[in-house]
Amino acid sequence: MINKLFVLFNLLLLLGTTSSMATDNTLTWLEADAPPFYIFDGPYKGQGYQTLATNLLMHELSGYEHKQIKANMSRHYELFRNKAQVCALALYKKPEREEIAYFSIPSFISLPSVLVVSRDKYGKFGGVNTVSLKDLLLQGNVIFGFNKKRSFGPTVDNLFAKYGTRENLFEYEGQELSRNFFEMLERGRVDAFLGLPEEIVYQAERLGLKDKIMTLSIEENMQNRDGWVTYAACSKSEWGRKAINDINKVLMELRPTDEYRAAYERWLDQSSIDVYRKVYADVFVHATE
Repeated sequence: MINKLFVLFNLLLLLGTTSSMATDNTLTWLEADAPPFYIFDGPYKGQGYQTLATNLLMHELSGYEHKQIKANMSRHYELFRNKAQVCALALYKKPEREEIAYFSIPSFISLPSVLVVSRDKYGKFGGVNTVSLKDLLLQGNVIFGFNKKRSFGPTVDNLFAKYGTRENLFEYEGQELSRNFFEMLERGRVDAFLGLPEEIVYQAERLGLKDKIMTLSIEENMQNRDGWVTYAACSKSEWGRKAINDINKVLMELRPTDEYRAAYERWLDQSSIDVYRKVYADVFVHATE
């Protein structure tokens, strides 16, 4: 009887170990509902550029069982804090994020954020095509649509942290941030908000607002390129450390390929593609930090 119990115990232990190993090999990718990074509905479903790039990584990371879930930035933070076996493809580094997640070598480079304003309020921004975000925040008469969990890189984030107030920031959190900020802009609830060029083109066309809005370049983004580069992030655990090491190896192989670069170019116009390819080759392909 003792021998039978011993055999049964060892069998259960083996099954438990096998199950644990299977769990360790599961990698869940967090995807925000933010077209055209990720597109969950409509004619372009599945063609978001971060989805396309994630698919390339998943194919190369064959040692993992991959899952993909929709999660806003608050959910990202929660899962990272809980050390869940999750990763995200393209996040800006922020001190509070580095406390709960490991970051890869640069995983993506995109054109930097711009300011979206209504054409009929263009004069309020000086009638110029490039503006200083710091000056606008100090002015105090421009209300920005703002989400504290979203990042646009250290330079821009620090400006909002230093000069943002209850008077000049309208905070909002929820799904499809950019779409909601577009609607707030149209209704006059905000004067401006930040976005990436490709998401602005997508949303403006989708909402029929292309002729009603303008985009202004941000002076501080031209002086510092930390708002151009993002990183893969995984929970700050031993599992996450290994996952990041594996992701780094795959990124070194994928970043020089036309296929990886094309995931983002799919959403750019030709003039932007020319600029992007130069920056991609000069800044991104061999970047390690």
